[in-house]
Order: sequence, then C-alpha cells, then structure tokens
Amino acid sequence: MVLDDLGSSLRGTLDTLRGKSRISEEDVDKVVKEIQRSLLQADVDVDLVMDLSESITERSLEEEPPGGTSARDHVLRIVYEELVGLVGDSTPIPLEEQTIMLAGLQGSGKTTTAAKMAWWFSKKGLRPAIVQTDTFRPGAYEQAAEMADRAEVDFYGEPDSDDPVQIARDGLAATADADVHIVDTAGRHALEDDLIAEIEEIEGVVEPDRSLLVLDAAIGQGAKQQARQFDASVGIDGVAITKLDGTAKGGGSLTAVNETDSTIAFLGSGETVQDIERFEPDSFISRLLGMGDLKQLTERVERAMEETQDDDEDWDPEDLMKGEFTLHDMRKQMQAMDNMGPLDQVMDMIPGMGGGLMDELPDDAMDVTQERMRGFEVVMDSMTEAEMADPRSVGASQIRRIARGSGQPEDRVRELLDQHKMMAQTMQQFQGMGDGDMQRMMSKMQQQGGGGGGGFGGMF
Repeated sequence: MVLDDLGSSLRGTLDTLRGKSRISEEDVDKVVKEIQRSLLQADVDVDLVMDLSESITERSLEEEPPGGTSARDHVLRIVYEELVGLVGDSTPIPLEEQTIMLAGLQGSGKTTTAAKMAWWFSKKGLRPAIVQTDTFRPGAYEQAAEMADRAEVDFYGEPDSDDPVQIARDGLAATADADVHIVDTAGRHALEDDLIAEIEEIEGVVEPDRSLLVLDAAIGQGAKQQARQFDASVGIDGVAITKLDGTAKGGGSLTAVNETDSTIAFLGSGETVQDIERFEPDSFISRLLGMGDLKQLTERVERAMEETQDDDEDWDPEDLMKGEFTLHDMRKQMQAMDNMGPLDQVMDMIPGMGGGLMDELPDDAMDVTQERMRGFEVVMDSMTEAEMADPRSVGASQIRRIARGSGQPEDRVRELLDQHKMMAQTMQQFQGMGDGDMQRMMSKMQQQGGGGGGGFGGMF
C-alpha cells in the first residue's frame, strides 16, 4: 500500500506509549520524527511534511485527552486526523450520466485505469463506455479493446485512424446510449507541446464533466511539475493513483494533489479490472494505521458472494446459515475469498488483523496461505461426492487414497478436514444469531477499529 512504511513505523513508535497516561514532549518528538522520516522517504513535499509535523506536535502537547483515553490513543487520534487532512477529500464522482476524460504521461496506467473505472461504474448499476483516442502508442487500441472486454463494457476505437479528435467525436456518437463515457487520451514520455495541444482539442470536443490526471504511484517528486502543467492546460478535477501493489512510495502523488488543489478519485492496484477502489480518506488512513476498513470489506464481501453465486446458480450464500456445512460450502467460501482480491488487502480491512499483526508475519505469509488454499482445492478434486457432503466420514484409509489421488501429502488432507471442522463450528455459532446479535458484533468491531479508550487501542 502507498506509504505502507509510514504505517509500519508509526505503529511501532506508538507502541512505545503503551501504558502511559500522560505524554511528554520527548514522546511527541519521537512520533513526529518517525512521521517526517517516512513521509520524506515516500517523496512527500518537504513543506507539507513540516506543516503536518508542527500541527501534530502542537495538538499533542496542548489538547487535553478525553477522560479515560490513554496517551497512545490520544496521539493516534491526532495523527489519524492530521493524516486524513494531508491526503485531502475524495473527488466527487456522482453516480449519474457524465463524461470523464483521463490524462497523463505514457506508462502511467491510463488505459488500465479506464477499464477499471468502467468496471466500477458497471457494478454501481450504470452503463459505461470507453472511448480510446490514443493513436500515438503502438498497441494502444488492442490493449484498450482487450481490457474493455474483460470489464464487459462498451468500447469504441479506430485502429486505422490517426486523428484522435475525430475518434473522440465519433466515439461519443457511437456510444450515445452509455450513461458514463470514459475518454482515454494519449500520453508521451514527457509533457510535450503536441501532447498538450492534442488533449486541449479533445477536451473541446468531448466537454468532460471532470478531468482526471492518472499518476503512477512511483513517480516521486516529478509528479509536482507534471500535475501543474496538466492543470494549467486542461484543468484537473481529481487524480487516479495507479500501481499501488508494487514497491511504489506514493508520496509524490499526494504532493501533486496538493499542488493542483485537487483531490484523489480512485486508487488502482493489480492487473485485473477489479483491482480498483474509490479513494476514501478516512478508510485509507484507517487501514494505514492498522485500524481496518469495515465499509470497504463489506463491499468486497458482497461483491465476491454475488460473483461466486453467478458462477454457480444452484449455490445460495444464505444456505450457509441453514443445515449442515459441507466441503462444497467451504469450497464456495474459498472461491469467494479469491474473488475478494489479494489476501493481504483483505486483512488490512479487518480491524486488528491488518497493521501491527501483519507487521509480525513473515513477508510470504499471505502467499503461503493462498498456496495452502489452492492445495485444499486439489485435495477436494480427489474426493467423492459422499466425502464432500459428509467429511466427518473420512477415515484413515480414505485419507491415504485421497492423498495419492491428489498428489498432496496426507497431512494436507488432514489439515483440510480440521479446517472444515473449525469452520463448521463457527457457522453453527452464526446460525444461532439473530439480526440484533449480528449488528452488535459489527458495531463492536467498528468501535475496536477507531476512536475512544476501548477503540483505537482495543485491537492493538
């Protein structure tokens, strides 16, 4: 995640305040120095870092913590609020008819972002269309067409044309039935005059409701000048930050947002069209500090369950709350987990599971877990229908047969059976819950993920 080093180092520094009822100037100085170090390493502008540091220092020493709040929770709340202020608001993206134009340098991820945004709008119940106007980059049309196909959205482009302005004009007409038009423009290796002129002409034809600048999270301090020039030529209403799944520092993107007085609209990570989310400052910083993001988690769970059910119309997630929990049900849950995206991202959204806990795990822990789940699926492929329906009937001789048939060790088969037993017991507990019980449990998780004496520190 962008600025992930900041979250990791801050959590460690704040842990030194555990147990203290009052905070000293020396304590605050340690926290602020960690923030400065991490933000500067992440390419955030020096002036922004200094302003943030002064504000955190002043508030931590002058504000009285609420009654019953520990020194650690008091400082964490201030850091949280100041970081939310640093990243700014989210770009307004109404769920209505509109035209969005994407601008950015070559390689920033515009074409992929166009498909991801189109997919996002389609999941919100709108009909999007991508208009590809890039005639400069070889293969741009083919990539855009393929990505649009993956997103299952309308697409227009003209591979044999060298007139991007006419393509934009024809594209809007050809996709007139769409609710949302996403116009993908060409890029260059640098901000050249012909690129600016081309984008300005396209803007004049499509008259976008909002223009988004697409920035690679790894761009660093170069984002500042790039954002300023794009803003001067076509105006920037928001920024889409891409490639957050790599080792990108990301701070340059925040600097660019501040430079243009704009906001962040979308965050992109990964290669699939589903790897996109709306930027929500509260949720973003909450995950950064290890406090979870139940809103984003709930959305992913609902989407994953729907996609899993679409693949198998005979399976209904609500059936999990009734009757026996079989290996078929377990497999569907595993498929839904896979549809939710990378496991480390999902963990970050669970209060108390991301952040500090993730810091303590080996770097390859999530990869090992996903490999283990794949091994479970291979084992299940070698089981009979009767064994899948009643795994408690599987004995020692059957375990040996299943292991031979799947090419997995016998311990992996036993591990699957043990995992199923644990999940079945958990499902039985959920089956006894009423709506009120579920709401109280979710409310407790939310409280443990944020503010208050039993809140911020509760899950650390």
